[in-house]
Amino acid sequence: MISLCVFSGCSGPRPVLYPNQALQDSGEEQAEQDISVCEELAEEYVSKGSAGEHVAGQTVGGGAIGAASGAVGGAIAGNVGLGSMIGAAAGATQGLLRGIFTSGGAEASPAYRNFVNRCLIEKGYEPIGWD
Repeated sequence: MISLCVFSGCSGPRPVLYPNQALQDSGEEQAEQDISVCEELAEEYVSKGSAGEHVAGQTVGGGAIGAASGAVGGAIAGNVGLGSMIGAAAGATQGLLRGIFTSGGAEASPAYRNFVNRCLIEKGYEPIGWD
């Protein structure tokens, strides 16, 4: 297994290529150039809104879970409304932070990775994962 990644140029996850005949024939330098071309095409054609949507979804989900948890805690303490509001705020904050730290940018988007993988397959490579 060969992970193609130039030390100074690696900013995010990169495709890992199976060492098939196409990789052996082209060499690592050409394969790295082909990966870069495929990534540029993916950035051009795949929507970049997916990271923001992920963060928003995590925030809303965290708020809903927090509100439900706060309502239960508030019911036990005698103030369901206040408990629900505090829980919603805490849950939304936690969801927002989790969304920010796990969004991973465009490279994490399944559509982006699928686009890059397909582009590489069309060039004769066999992507086996991302590293």
